[in-house]
Amino acid sequence: MDLVETYLQERRAVEQSSSHTLRAYRGDLRALLDFASEQGVDDPLQVDTLLLREWLASLENPSRATLARKQASLRGFYAWLARTGRQPEDPTVPLRAPRKARPLPKTLDMESIEKLLATPASDEPADVRDRAILELLYSTGLRVAECAGLRLGDLDGRGRSVRVIGKRNKERLGLLGAPAREALEAWWPVRTALLKERRRVPHDAIFLNLRDGGPLTQRSMHRLVVAHARTAGLPPGTSPHTLRHSFATHLLDNGADLRVVQELLGHESLSTTQVYTHVSITRLREIYAKTHPRA
Repeated sequence: MDLVETYLQERRAVEQSSSHTLRAYRGDLRALLDFASEQGVDDPLQVDTLLLREWLASLENPSRATLARKQASLRGFYAWLARTGRQPEDPTVPLRAPRKARPLPKTLDMESIEKLLATPASDEPADVRDRAILELLYSTGLRVAECAGLRLGDLDGRGRSVRVIGKRNKERLGLLGAPAREALEAWWPVRTALLKERRRVPHDAIFLNLRDGGPLTQRSMHRLVVAHARTAGLPPGTSPHTLRHSFATHLLDNGADLRVVQELLGHESLSTTQVYTHVSITRLREIYAKTHPRA
């Protein structure tokens, strides 16, 4: 196995990087090595800082985000080579990281949230399930992968909270408001009937694929949220993560402590959560400008 694949396998095992991250890193590193080979350097251990700079300079108008990710790919790989003794020096150390602009998260106002949550309105199994998913996502601020990974045993006995396993296996609680609890209560008998109808061996995934009764995947959950957002007439790009951003912003708008929001989101650093305070300040200014007599 070559060095790139060895590195990516170790990253998957130790750091639990997502398949999306690993795919991006693999693409970046393969592109670098192809470029190096064209320059007569076929061994990744012979790549130096100058060659890295030449490759980055050869990229056609990359955005700051793309350039930052590619540098992260290089830094991770060559830091690993140095750390494991395969290379005496890390050639990425002299590279300067591009300053990355941090856009504010996109959020929905309460009127838009209400439209989205009301979109799956029928008593058909798909709508009952989707209503429970939407209510749960907004009530807890879960990532879509965390929601898809929920199991029956993650619910507390009274159905007021869920145990969430987030990034790096960090555990936290997601709190369920009354509408989310009611939506889940409506889903349980539908879930039981679906398992019987599909003659599926019982399993403990909370949300099911209606076609075969198996666990609903993260991708399918993402698609259904996007589809309901489109039906509700919400802005393009509305996704499960928009619900997460809205959850955090609405809590802060209504006086929640920043550290409480940090805990509910599962952020390791308070600085990650602070981006939501900028959203709230922007909204406060808009409200002030529209309503204050002397604004």
